[in-house]
Amino acid sequence: MSRRPRRNHTAEFKSKVALAAIRGEKTLSELAEQFDIHPNQITQWKSQLLEGAASVFGGEAKAVPAGEPVDVKSLHAKIGALTLENDFLESALTKAGLLSARR
Repeated sequence: MSRRPRRNHTAEFKSKVALAAIRGEKTLSELAEQFDIHPNQITQWKSQLLEGAASVFGGEAKAVPAGEPVDVKSLHAKIGALTLENDFLESALTKAGLLSARR
């Protein structure tokens, strides 16, 4: 029996399966057959959803790491320098006949 290649499921799919399991309208084996995944995976996603449900309603919010602060002035200076360089190269190549003027 050959093994199936590893699949990556989207968060939307996982939540859909977990909510179906929480509703309890079908058994785990029926859901596993319907969504073509192992029943243990459904149980795992269901428990993850139940554990994380409290954060949806104002529980502890996970802070997004800010990283390094961005120096906007230096970025604008870099954009200006690159624009100047591109304009110079465009005019030089156009004069040399290596760039068409139809841009």
